[in-house]
Amino acid sequence: MGKFNEKRVLITGGASGIGRLMGEMSLKKGAAALIIWDINQKGIEQTVAEFSKFGKVVGYRVDVSDDSMVAQTYSRVKSEVGDVDILINCAGIVTGNKTFDCCTTDEIHRTININTVSPMVVALQVLPDMIKRDSGHICNIASAGGMISNPRMSIYAASKWATIGWSDSVRIELKELKSSVRITTVAPYYIDTGMFGGVKSRILPILKPKYAAEQIIKAIEKNRDFKMLMRWIPCPHHFVRLMQGLLPTALFDWLFGQVFGIYHTMDNFTGRK
Repeated sequence: MGKFNEKRVLITGGASGIGRLMGEMSLKKGAAALIIWDINQKGIEQTVAEFSKFGKVVGYRVDVSDDSMVAQTYSRVKSEVGDVDILINCAGIVTGNKTFDCCTTDEIHRTININTVSPMVVALQVLPDMIKRDSGHICNIASAGGMISNPRMSIYAASKWATIGWSDSVRIELKELKSSVRITTVAPYYIDTGMFGGVKSRILPILKPKYAAEQIIKAIEKNRDFKMLMRWIPCPHHFVRLMQGLLPTALFDWLFGQVFGIYHTMDNFTGRK
């Protein structure tokens, strides 16, 4: 039996992008139910209608930055669908490509609330029950931007650095509890979903959505603690950390900023239309 077989899977941001793709994959792998949380009601309805041929699908309109709505909706999920076995925190935003001095306090709070606080709040709903059952899996989608500093996305990078730190800390807590509940933290490079429209990557290829979704699902199935998604670099997580540890800052900036061109990827950012 596979990891997803007969499991109830909750995906935030599940009506579009890689969240939607992972939902379809979960159903095809035998999930007992797919629970979609998204802020786009039309997208939810379309996804539920399309995916119902694969299995049980239910959708809820949720603003994940609203703590009370998250709690109320999860209570509905428990009573209407049942306990969540696998949570994939996929909802996220990027507000622009301005340098930090041109950003607003609203952009700071909105980005941190959705990218950092909301995964914590959603996880806090499911985790106590998972610990009681000694069964469950939480996957938090962070970003390669949470490992490599990048100009013109400082707030986004901050939100993802925080997500990685929190997610991996919870992994260690569960390990020390000798719990069977697992945490997988994923840090993908840019994914071609429209969220990062206009981004140009000189050497490292922008990830295709299907590839990214497949790799995340595989990471959950294999109980991976951490998975960085970046093509053409073997073991990118270890490579990046090794370079950060060995190279002086100026040399690291030259290699990743100028040679790989990462520091200029956001120059022509337009975002989703």
